[in-house]
Amino acid sequence: MVNLGLNIAGLHFKNPVMTASGTCGFGPELEDFFDLGRIGAIVVKGTTLEPREGNPYPRMAETPSGMLNSVGLQNKGIEYFESSIYPKISKYDTQIIVNINGSYLGDYVKLAERLSTLEKIPAIELNISCPNVKMGGMAFGTNPVSAREVIKAVRKVYPKVLIVKLSPNVTNIVEFARISEEEGADSVSLVNTLLGMAIDINTMKPKLSTVTGGLSGPAIKPVALRMVWQVAKAVKIPVIGMGGIMNASDVIEFFMAGAAAVQIGTATFIEPDAPVRILDGVEKFLTERGISDYRSLIGCINNK
Repeated sequence: MVNLGLNIAGLHFKNPVMTASGTCGFGPELEDFFDLGRIGAIVVKGTTLEPREGNPYPRMAETPSGMLNSVGLQNKGIEYFESSIYPKISKYDTQIIVNINGSYLGDYVKLAERLSTLEKIPAIELNISCPNVKMGGMAFGTNPVSAREVIKAVRKVYPKVLIVKLSPNVTNIVEFARISEEEGADSVSLVNTLLGMAIDINTMKPKLSTVTGGLSGPAIKPVALRMVWQVAKAVKIPVIGMGGIMNASDVIEFFMAGAAAVQIGTATFIEPDAPVRILDGVEKFLTERGISDYRSLIGCINNK
């Protein structure tokens, strides 16, 4: 029997495979494809204080080995989440993590306070890394001073597990990981999408209404893997890795680079059951090699 369990600040996960925010809705969207109780956690779609319409269409574009998106955090706000989404997802036999976003520091604080009262939400992912909104989001995640302020303010009002989602669109991601740890984050997740663009040569216009958007998919995996490796060596809190994970081999690479857990995102657009397929592949890899505990792989490349 392979041990796939892990703990982050006392919160137990049955295995280290999670969904990535923004790619799988709130959870019910995947119910027809696999048992959500199989995976370690569901990280729900980015939630804001007030409803957001998101960016104008077109806001998605396929690119070589990836995709661009500029959805812009479309959601119906925290009130709708509390009344209509929470009653459904609170019944899942897995951990539920809510990704929170804001335009201002106070938005994050208010969201954290409200979510702290929901019994079946044991953790939040503080998203200071979204590249697709005009205010907030990446503005916090690319400025060390602002990042420290928002993490400190949320930590002050949120007593449960706090995960900070980091942006790759910075010169030194290690600096932001260390700030997160210093201000009381229990974990960091990385990377969010890389800022990119695409142009339609026939219309001579950008393929996205916002011109630029977030690049995800296999194209960004080498960058994500490098950043996870850098961060995992620099902080003591667990690192949750993501970015271009499409199969079990990708997950093993992230473990070896230092990730304690992973999030599956863009892969679900191709195969909605990708999280369980990948989880099964990880377990098979470990079993065939006689590895009894996946944690023995975490950061193992640094021991060679």
